[in-house]
Amino acid sequence: MTARQTAITTIANHKIASTQDYLENAGEAIYGQYVFHEEAQREYLAKPVFKKLRRTIEGHEPFDPAIMDAVAQGVKEWAMAHGATHYTHWFVPMTGSTAEKHDSFLSPTGDGRTLAEFSGKMLVQGEPDASSFPSGGIRATFEARGYTAWDVTSPIFLQVEPNGVTLTIPTAFVSYTGEALDHKIPMLRSQEALGKQALRVLRWFDNLTAQRVFTNIGPEQEYFLVDRRLAEQRPDLILTGRTLFGAPSPKGQELEDQYFGSIRERILAFMMDLDRELWRLGIPAKTRHNEVAPGQFEMAPVYEPTSVGSDHNMVVMSMMRRLALRHDLTFLIHEKPFAGINGSGKHNNWSMATDEGENLLDPGNDPHANAQFLAFLVAVIRAVNVHADLLRASIADAGQDHRLGANEAPPAIMSIFLGSQLEDVVEQLGKGAMSGSKKGGSADLGVTSLPVLPKDATDRNRTSPFAFTGNKFEFRAVGSSAPIYWPQTVLNTAVADSLCQLADELEKLDHGDFAGLTKILSTIVKANRQVLFEGNGYSEEWHAEAARRGLPNNRTTVDALPSLTTDKAKALFSGFGVLSERELASRVEINWERYVKVQNIEANCALDIALTMILPATAKYLGQLGGASSSRGISSVCERVSGLADKLVDAIGALEHAKHKAHEAGSVQAEARVFCDQVIPAQSALREVADELETLVDDELWPLPKYRELLFQY
Repeated sequence: MTARQTAITTIANHKIASTQDYLENAGEAIYGQYVFHEEAQREYLAKPVFKKLRRTIEGHEPFDPAIMDAVAQGVKEWAMAHGATHYTHWFVPMTGSTAEKHDSFLSPTGDGRTLAEFSGKMLVQGEPDASSFPSGGIRATFEARGYTAWDVTSPIFLQVEPNGVTLTIPTAFVSYTGEALDHKIPMLRSQEALGKQALRVLRWFDNLTAQRVFTNIGPEQEYFLVDRRLAEQRPDLILTGRTLFGAPSPKGQELEDQYFGSIRERILAFMMDLDRELWRLGIPAKTRHNEVAPGQFEMAPVYEPTSVGSDHNMVVMSMMRRLALRHDLTFLIHEKPFAGINGSGKHNNWSMATDEGENLLDPGNDPHANAQFLAFLVAVIRAVNVHADLLRASIADAGQDHRLGANEAPPAIMSIFLGSQLEDVVEQLGKGAMSGSKKGGSADLGVTSLPVLPKDATDRNRTSPFAFTGNKFEFRAVGSSAPIYWPQTVLNTAVADSLCQLADELEKLDHGDFAGLTKILSTIVKANRQVLFEGNGYSEEWHAEAARRGLPNNRTTVDALPSLTTDKAKALFSGFGVLSERELASRVEINWERYVKVQNIEANCALDIALTMILPATAKYLGQLGGASSSRGISSVCERVSGLADKLVDAIGALEHAKHKAHEAGSVQAEARVFCDQVIPAQSALREVADELETLVDDELWPLPKYRELLFQY
């Protein structure tokens, strides 16, 4: 029996993990068990220290260094009470994943004993080696010093493993020269920039009590699960996270029976484990279901402040990967792990709110609230239109190039869906006056009031990259593997820019001058209405219409990244203190380098599989056919396979040649362009031949687990 067949037999006898632990440890009993949350802070900190820390966490005052030793002592006692022996500063360098270095609490006393030590300095600041993390030229290899700084707004938590417990402190990562080396610092800066400008707008609407505006995020996470024993026989899945070869399964997703279908017992056991572990970490996992493609699933949390939700999403992805192994599954988060069926995204539900609990994207129930809502809505419309190129660049990634616009995900064109009723309101606003709304009441926008706008009055549009869904926007174009810090940083900064422009105009008016407000909003709508689109974003007609409207359509990462080097981009990010020109340039350089490295790994992996697995299997099959070539039918098959074998060798040579040209291109940008224009097409041509061979070569000889096995064997 081949390794493939052995794995399939083993899968058939797989035992489902018990859910008894889930039943005994569910819901309120364990929620936040591993988090140094408000209740734990109250228990382990002196009352004055607790109050000062809470005011910092809630954004009312800076962290007071005078309390850091007292906080550290409380954190240590809490962690050790849960069995922690080590602590780590957990951060998000520009690698796309998290990083951590563990240190023990134990410190020798000099008399052969040790004591547990954890000072305020250890809590607040760490010093990991910064030399080996991507810096985009900010730091040379020999310049190793970098610092991690505790992010007070993100909850401290415990990593509980079978063999020990580690206190985990979410931090920001900065260079010795004070420049951001991570995704978190720019995101936090963008939050402050947006909040500052939003408060200016709120003050015009006579809101004098709100002290802070922040954004909330609810990232819906799509992913695939396949049996581990099959995945381990696929070098492409191991090394790249996607299948570089694979003929379509006789059955794919065409029957649509996977979507929201009954969850298989083995998958449900994984999901139950995931819910339980996330709840213990204070992550509000809410929804789980089958997605459209076979083997594809989704998890969605309740909304949280963006700084916390972004950290939590990194923990979610890490936890999924770890728990999948416990269930003999492999977790796939690539944007397009399988050709011909839907890929995976991360739908970021985004809104703005005040510290008083008011959602600024929630239509109100009176004219004043409606006016405020429309002001913020129109600001977002302008942000997406003016900075569409930057928003597209924020989601650019090699994996996204396989997914965006593939009749399963939004196109690379940034547009906004509002729904028919709200778009009608905005269109009337663009004409300068309101006569009514499609549903419900009417009002004269040009004088003193605005219409009451019912919530969820219209349908949703899953083909839109940026859709309004009642009281929030859903940024649907983000890739499934992406840390959400960078897309949210760009979105926050773009909206801050629009709110700043709006506030500048409003501050020239008297408070309550709704006629003046209407004129300002009407002018903004007229200049930016081209970004509004209610139709099918998957259609070719939309591409033509978008071009007519002048909307950017940067189809690939190589097309998208240059927008981050424009004077407009530099002025935007530096003007709001989010990224200096040097920090922005470093991120662009890292994105170029990452793209080239990913494509080079994929090309090398494709060549390795083709040369050492597919070609030998084809040769063996030709040998078998040769012995029966006296049959006219067998002779015909033999001739066909032989011709494909020749094409396979030629395709291997063409890919090797294209890859060689890429390496000789010179700059990393030029190399990326050769990968995009020549290497990827050559790799696709190689795959086309190999996939046809898969449909002809003896099943027992074919070395790679097939789509029908990966997607349907559980």
